Amino acid sequence: METKKKILVCGAGGFIGHHLVNTLVEQGHYVIGADIKQPAFEPTNAQEFFQVDLRNPDFVAGCVKSDLDEVYQLAADMGGTGYIGIGDHDSDIMHNSALINLNVLHEATKKGIKKILYTSSACIYPERNQLDPDNPYCEESSAYPAEPDTEYGWEKLFSERLYLTHKKNYDIDAKVVRLHNVFGPLGSWEDGKEKAPAALCRKVAESDGTVDIWGPGNQTRSFLYIEECITGLQKIMASNIDQPVNLGSERMISINDLAQLIGQIAGKNTLEINNVDGPIGVMGRTSHNNLIEELLGWRPSEDLEYGLKHTYAWIKDKVDERTQ
Repeated sequence: METKKKILVCGAGGFIGHHLVNTLVEQGHYVIGADIKQPAFEPTNAQEFFQVDLRNPDFVAGCVKSDLDEVYQLAADMGGTGYIGIGDHDSDIMHNSALINLNVLHEATKKGIKKILYTSSACIYPERNQLDPDNPYCEESSAYPAEPDTEYGWEKLFSERLYLTHKKNYDIDAKVVRLHNVFGPLGSWEDGKEKAPAALCRKVAESDGTVDIWGPGNQTRSFLYIEECITGLQKIMASNIDQPVNLGSERMISINDLAQLIGQIAGKNTLEINNVDGPIGVMGRTSHNNLIEELLGWRPSEDLEYGLKHTYAWIKDKVDERTQ
């Protein structure tokens, strides 16, 4: 029987953090959440929740206690391409996320925390390897020479090095996980920070037959459903992995095809795509999962359709509530 743990989740008010808290509590762990905001769509299940600004080291000191078994550090200033890819928020993104990571890692090291997991991003990978929508290259070893296409990616890469140097110098078991486009219910869907699956679910739900897509639409991505993301995070936390590892799907799909797939799920089989100007990010991105399978004997395998059905149903309900 698994020993129950005392676990801190930083970023517990966000999409992934909230789902992680729910799973950990269901498993019987004592969970402390910390975030500048409460979860947006339902109350937290954390036994304790500190609604604090993690950019403030004094607040972080109050959250990170020496009796914690594990820390998941998910907190960041982030969003989809419409937020991180337009340049207007670059300074805030780098400043806010770097401060959070510096503060959390400093306190964890100071308090003698043994295990911490940091969620990095596929955005750290070089732009030069993601120019061809049909053949992106995002193997873990390809991160250097570094050339992320956004400042968000540069901050993530810096923070990876921060965690890995603390692992080396202070003997803290730090895990670095490069997430690839996680989606599902209870996430941003209309606040400007939503990612492609949520944005397209909303557009399809609102559509009378036509959907606007930013860019040419042949840009490709892979998308990881939230359930498998949480499974992967817990597997990596429990493992002996000591290097950055991808956590994502290898099923690549163009944004135009993603919209059509959501249209089919919605019963709108004659969806017309209208490609318009807008930020698109890199032309191709998908996870490379050989390393995670080698190290864990596991890789994500859930059907994209499964996650989209659940996500569309949730967002359709939100659209209907808004129009009532």
